[in-house]
Amino acid sequence: MEHSELLVDWSRAQFALTVLYHWIFVPLTLGLTFIIAIMESIYVKTGDEKWKTTTKYWMGLLAINFAIGLATGIIEEFEFGTNWSNYSWIVGDIFGAPLAIEGLMAFFMESTFFAVMFFGWNKVSKKAHLTSTWLVALGSNLSALWILIANGWMQHPVGMHFNPDTARNEMQNFLEVCLNPTAVSKFLHTVSSGYVLASIFVIGISSWYLLKKRDVQFAKRSILVASSFGLLASMYLITTGDESAHQDALHQPMKLAAMESLYDGESRADLVIGLLNNSKTIGSKESPFSVSFAIPGALSFLGYHNLNAFVPGIDDLVFGNKKHNIMSVSEKMQQGKIAVAALGAYKKYKKENDMVNATKALKTFEANEKYMGYGYLKKPQDAVPNVEIVYYSFHIMVALGSWFLLLFILTLYYVMTNELERKKWLLRLAVVSIPLGYVAQEAGWITAEVGRQPWAIQDLLPVGMATSNIEVSSVMITFWLFAVLFTGLLIAEIKIMLTQIKIGPEGH
Repeated sequence: MEHSELLVDWSRAQFALTVLYHWIFVPLTLGLTFIIAIMESIYVKTGDEKWKTTTKYWMGLLAINFAIGLATGIIEEFEFGTNWSNYSWIVGDIFGAPLAIEGLMAFFMESTFFAVMFFGWNKVSKKAHLTSTWLVALGSNLSALWILIANGWMQHPVGMHFNPDTARNEMQNFLEVCLNPTAVSKFLHTVSSGYVLASIFVIGISSWYLLKKRDVQFAKRSILVASSFGLLASMYLITTGDESAHQDALHQPMKLAAMESLYDGESRADLVIGLLNNSKTIGSKESPFSVSFAIPGALSFLGYHNLNAFVPGIDDLVFGNKKHNIMSVSEKMQQGKIAVAALGAYKKYKKENDMVNATKALKTFEANEKYMGYGYLKKPQDAVPNVEIVYYSFHIMVALGSWFLLLFILTLYYVMTNELERKKWLLRLAVVSIPLGYVAQEAGWITAEVGRQPWAIQDLLPVGMATSNIEVSSVMITFWLFAVLFTGLLIAEIKIMLTQIKIGPEGH
């Protein structure tokens, strides 16, 4: 059953709201747990009580973030049943497995050892406490692993089979789902971006102390650990980002084309940076850019690791390109409609016990099943995501990531040469970089998820077929309730954190 556009839009808006708020809290937990574990390891190794004070301070800020992030995550998972019940029915056998493992194994592991880490300082030995801290870091990242396996499967569905009798996708190979290259690259890129954000968070707050000439040695110790960790994470982030782009080229070429605003495919495709031409439309001959700068051949290398590779553009993917064996969306829609009709006929004939015609209908369905999702699109242009949002989100993420790499290099150099206190300009930039770190995180998620549109499951299930059959007013009311709730939680976190920062590590 196809749902109204208004219901689909409000359902998407509500889920986007939940994810974007949830993602404010998650990446800090992913990275800060490891930074804390490193700091406590130094304390256990050296016995220096100052490192214990440093560890406990950052642990307090982690606790605030962890508690509030938990609330948004629970609501997000419930929305799969409330707003996206058709999605949950069609792919629940596959999508639900990683989420169940995340809840049963990773989350409980993380939560259990978090209690020991936070409350066990004087109740367990140093080594037992340190072990708990490292297990919290491992548990939080295992949680991300299983969630991103599920999300990676949405981007590149593998290891499953569509059952025409139940109209559901059923898992055939769990290992293939887990080792999905899109999921692996997505996990590595996401967690390394969390390490970068946590490093910026620690450096920015520590820089504030240096500007205020407070807790100077604490701030320097924190910056030394965070800048070293952040520098390594940034270099790894570049590697995982390159692999993510390669996976997009192989399995989501429309997303890559939107990320680069590439309309006409070409060999030795340039990587173009500039301002988009708002009057550019699909199929028109206008330039996609009003102002631009090109790096020759870089897009071909980014996408396919080959300078001479052909990179299809939006027009190629929509209208087809026979020279490069690219089928048009119209042809896919035709086959998709045949598949949808054949599936309906198969179920009808089977219900009537007409097995001859049921078998014929099933064969027709299986011959066209690959493009069944396209049968629900209304026009070819619907297969294109919002190019402006995807393009600018991607380039904001990349630009900020480049700045963070430079920030880590500068802060590490100056803290090691004992000159950081005199570099007021750098300390101020480090403080300002904290909100920029969150902007980069959200831009990355917007690139990944808006770039996948109109698909809930890439090429298989459009979002218009994935929503629940509920009243639009219900979704609208809960959207605004969640907006108020999440904003309140965010304000509460910021206020509590600012209070703790003003108190400082000694008072903490």
